[in-house]
Amino acid sequence: MTGQTNNREEWPEGLAEQLVAWRRHLHRHPELSFQEENTARFVTDTLTGFGGLELSHPTPTSVVARLTGAKPGKILALRADMDALPILEENEFEFASGKPGVMHACGHDGHTAMLLAAARLLTERRDKLHGEIRFIFQHAEELPPGGAIELVGAGVMDGVDWVFGEHLASQLPVGQIGIAYGDMAASPDNFTIVIKGYGGHAGFPHRAVDTIAVGAQIVANVQHIVSRYTNPLDRLVVSVTQFTAGASHNVIPDTAILKGTVRSFGEQVRRDAREQLLRIVQGITAAHGAEFEFDYVLGYEPVVNDEALTRILEEAAGELVGQNAVIHTPPGMSGEDFSAYQQKVPGTFVNIGAGNPDKGIVFPHHHPKFTFDETALETGVRLFVRAADKLLDWDS
Repeated sequence: MTGQTNNREEWPEGLAEQLVAWRRHLHRHPELSFQEENTARFVTDTLTGFGGLELSHPTPTSVVARLTGAKPGKILALRADMDALPILEENEFEFASGKPGVMHACGHDGHTAMLLAAARLLTERRDKLHGEIRFIFQHAEELPPGGAIELVGAGVMDGVDWVFGEHLASQLPVGQIGIAYGDMAASPDNFTIVIKGYGGHAGFPHRAVDTIAVGAQIVANVQHIVSRYTNPLDRLVVSVTQFTAGASHNVIPDTAILKGTVRSFGEQVRRDAREQLLRIVQGITAAHGAEFEFDYVLGYEPVVNDEALTRILEEAAGELVGQNAVIHTPPGMSGEDFSAYQQKVPGTFVNIGAGNPDKGIVFPHHHPKFTFDETALETGVRLFVRAADKLLDWDS
């Protein structure tokens, strides 16, 4: 393999400014999961302007661009997600969301812009490429069952040798790149528990089956799943995030609803946590004469980075930002449907540092004031291109 350089000076005039403009346009016009019609149209129009790409729409709101080299070779897939979140933005940017209640609060606007810029740079070298690069602009990362599994089912990974993805990370300082070997992101499962009791007057609790009291005991005992029923060396999170019941200060409600999430690595831990949660609900409701409905939805598979591919990407990252700025990050309990691609081919997912306290960029992902340092965009573009340089053959 013959690596090519990717110096800032080699970028076409105006591309750095265009990269930021693309991000800001996408931020201004966010769309929710499975609703990315205008976003997909914008991506298609932009890619069409580059020339040399074969475009397709495996689903109504996704775009795949194929760059086929002059000679046969390996196939590398590069992925970016495009969907926004149902969050009311509190930033006061000129390019803040123009759609109330919908916001790019996780950096997907940046991911899309970075992959567009990488597609432009790599397309300009098409005549030197051996093999193929597939640029995957994916819909619906934020909403299970997710867009990745749909695209895999549509055949976008057929024949692919490797898949590589990036995520802008506000928890990492701008200038750093976070690399994880093996486990990176957990399986994010969700549960809903409906407790059914017998409502009544709050002054006569002995005549009711108090669903709030039952629900409170469930919440307290769920904490034991991690602290007492799971090996301390296993990674597991069980969080109750919603408790809805009642509408009056003097009425015991006959229904209470609990919702939450279970995050884990490993099928056995995942299965045991679900079974223990169900046992707790069964036991407490039975003890107090209540009934229940239990809905448990399996989320994405864990993101597990391929060791050999990760080693290559770590080398590429070190060449770009210096080895001291390449950080080995521990597994996190967030979820990512990039794992669907990894079920098919070796894949690696990395974090691009994008936080900057000096600029007030400190808010976490999914926060109404989330943003990122836009200088991180160039790092992401350069790493996409360097990955292609290292994994594919190029003519000198």
